[in-house]
Amino acid sequence: MRDRRGMRLAPHLNKINRTAATAVFHYKNEKELKLTMNTVKIEKKQVKMVAHRGLSGIETENSNFAFVAAANRSYFGIETDVRLTADGRYVLLHDDTTARVSDTVIHIEKEPRDKVKSVMLRDREDGATRMDIRIPDLDDYLKICKRYDKVSVLEIKGSMSEQQLRGVADACQERNQLENTIFISFGLENLLTLRKITPPGQQIQFLCGELSDELIDLLAANRIDIDVHYPTLFAHPEYMEKFKARGLKVNVWTCDNPGDAAKLIEMGVDFITTDILE
Repeated sequence: MRDRRGMRLAPHLNKINRTAATAVFHYKNEKELKLTMNTVKIEKKQVKMVAHRGLSGIETENSNFAFVAAANRSYFGIETDVRLTADGRYVLLHDDTTARVSDTVIHIEKEPRDKVKSVMLRDREDGATRMDIRIPDLDDYLKICKRYDKVSVLEIKGSMSEQQLRGVADACQERNQLENTIFISFGLENLLTLRKITPPGQQIQFLCGELSDELIDLLAANRIDIDVHYPTLFAHPEYMEKFKARGLKVNVWTCDNPGDAAKLIEMGVDFITTDILE
C-alpha cells in the first residue's frame, strides 16, 4: 500500500490507513484527546500554529512520525524538547525519563546515546512498543524541519551550560536552520545565554505559567518574547495590552480546545501551540 505521495507504507501502517476515513476526534473532557486521523481545523486568521511535540494528537509525541505528520500540514512550526545524554549528545524527549512513553525505563541524562536510541517507544494508537519508533536525535528533527520548510521551535530542557547551548545553536546552523529556529525554555538563564551567543535577531521565547510587570520588563530588556500557559492569559487578559506595548510576541501553550483557540485569536496572540488544532 502507498500513501498520497506514492511512497510505500510499512505494514504496521496499513491498518491506520484503512481506518483513516472513519476515525473521529472528540473531547471526553478538555484534557483528554481520543485518537484521530486528522487535525481539527479552526479559523486561525493571522495566528501561527505550532505543532506541540510534533503532531502529537495523531502520532507518538516527539517522534519522527509526529514531526513528518506536522510537516505535511499547514503548521508554521514544529515544537520539540532537547535533552543531553550522559555522553553529551542531543536527543528529543519531554520527560527526564522514558517511563511515560516506553516499557523500558531509563533516565536520559544518565545513559549514553546508544542506550537511549535502543529504547522503543509506544505507539499512540494501541500503546504497544514499536521497533521503528525511537527517540530522535536533534539532527533528525532539524533535517525534517529544513526539508519541509518549517520553523524549528526548540525547548531547552533542564539547565545547560554556555558550551552546551552553543552546541545546540551550532547544530541548527550546520543545517542552515538557525534563522528559522525559535528557542524556548522555562529556564531564563538558558535564554539569556542564547541571547548572548546567537545573532541579534534570533527568536527566543520564555515559557511561563505566571505573569508580572517585572517579568515583562526583564523580557523586553533582553528582547525575549513570551510563551505563556493560556489559562493564565484568560485569567489576566490585561497583560495582552502590556505585551503589545513592549513589543513582545505572544505564544500560548497548549491549546487543544477550538473554542478557547478562538478566544485567544480574538485576544491577538501571535502563536498557538497545540497537539491537534490546525
